[in-house]
Amino acid sequence: MKLRELLQGCEYPLSPKGGWQGWGDIDISGVAYDSRKVKEGYLFVAITGERYDGHNFIEDVIKRGAVAVVGEKDSPIPLYIRVKDSRKTLACIANNYYGMPSEALTLIGITGTNGKTTTTYILKSILESWGKEVGLIGTIQYMIKDKIYPALHTTPESLEFQSLLKDMLLSGCTQVISEVSSHALAQYRVDRAVFNVAVFTNFTRDHLDFHKTMEDYFRAKERLFIELLDKSGTAIINLDDSYGKRLISSLIARNLSQDILTYGFETKADIVASDIDNSFQGLRFKISFCGRSYDVSSQLIGLPNVYNIMSAVGVSISLGIPWQIILEGLAETGNIAGRFEKVEFGQEFLCIIDYAHTEDALERLISTAREFIKKSEVSNTPSLTLPPRGGGQGWGGDSELRTRNSSPRVITVFGCGGDRDRGKRPAMGAVATRLSDFVIVTSDNPRSEEPTDIIKDIESGAVRKNYLIEPDRGEAIRKAVGMAGDGDVVLIAGKGHEAYQDIKGVRYRFNDRDVIEEAIKHKMQDTRCRMQD
Repeated sequence: MKLRELLQGCEYPLSPKGGWQGWGDIDISGVAYDSRKVKEGYLFVAITGERYDGHNFIEDVIKRGAVAVVGEKDSPIPLYIRVKDSRKTLACIANNYYGMPSEALTLIGITGTNGKTTTTYILKSILESWGKEVGLIGTIQYMIKDKIYPALHTTPESLEFQSLLKDMLLSGCTQVISEVSSHALAQYRVDRAVFNVAVFTNFTRDHLDFHKTMEDYFRAKERLFIELLDKSGTAIINLDDSYGKRLISSLIARNLSQDILTYGFETKADIVASDIDNSFQGLRFKISFCGRSYDVSSQLIGLPNVYNIMSAVGVSISLGIPWQIILEGLAETGNIAGRFEKVEFGQEFLCIIDYAHTEDALERLISTAREFIKKSEVSNTPSLTLPPRGGGQGWGGDSELRTRNSSPRVITVFGCGGDRDRGKRPAMGAVATRLSDFVIVTSDNPRSEEPTDIIKDIESGAVRKNYLIEPDRGEAIRKAVGMAGDGDVVLIAGKGHEAYQDIKGVRYRFNDRDVIEEAIKHKMQDTRCRMQD
């Protein structure tokens, strides 16, 4: 591809060294923003990242064979194209390089603090029930039809994003569903892609280590609807969310031509859920739209999933999917890894793994468990005499527990990630201790921080002395399972689908589910042995 074709429609205010003569006819064999991936004939785009500055590697990429460089800072090399924003330019170049694939696809973008991942899988199920070939880009994995690829980021950098869209198109996909993170929107990773439908799930505190303020965080989310949604597209917005209402007002004030479909429990919403039956077996409720009511049956659990289902229904309506197909797709959506995921081996208590890593998500998770507890008819179940505050030491196994007759309990295990928004740590500590019967505070992904420092931040928000501290996440999970009695609900929050722990720059293999399975099996075997004695 010629260099001028790659830069078509991009902003490049300053000319290459030596002027423009002949520069556009240079052949480009590939594009890279990672200096290690540059090969002979490549165009290198120097971007400034959180850890590394691509401008520092310009000499290296020239030695590797780069024939042209795009960057924001001055450089003495001959074919250097100075731009105002390298990330914006990279998005433009990537779109050109891969042939503007989004224009041949139905592209659905989902943004919001919580619910993005689950909504993508609900939609995938509905679209496949409609007979469509579907691509998915999200937190857990990337999927091209049934083929699965590892996801390094919720939304990849623009070069990989456009490459995925192209691969999906060539593989026969007609519909692509993508989670669109606030980081991706702030860093222009999905710019130049044409979105046909955009979903706003909700908005609560998160990522303030990156965005600094809630206003900056919201403005990033807003870009999907104001700048990237096609003029003939549809915005699907949660009307129960205060920021959802603000987004609607913003779209109307700008006199944009997109359609808006709202959902929620508010009767003013276009799509309204009612008569909700939430149980361990799944959800049953009614959805009303345009004066008609439809019976929804889903394997998913919890009030947050009612919202996720409504948002997926909104997208389906905007695409003209028949209601019979929508309901079939909802019924066929199975459990999603790390999203209110049940772990069952015949034990007499419920174990749930969930990705909840914000104050709002944790509150919704525990409240859902509390709802199950209230509906439970189990009585006279064993309960724990709680240890003293901070009493993690010596609180080992069943032999050290004292029980009394009481109602089933919610036992929550959680921590907070290191090198991330510290302000949410005490808030999550407050939610966990206020709503749970018992809490075990542990590590998440401490990254470069000391786990004990993170735990102290969490502990500072505790509102009750109903917790113990266990920095070892595996041991914390084993203790929670060990103390669980009949009818209890054990919540393991924060990491969800993740199969690692990030400690001091190293990712160690660690999976919540593996530890829970081992702990449950050990507990059940120990119980059988005791019964034989």
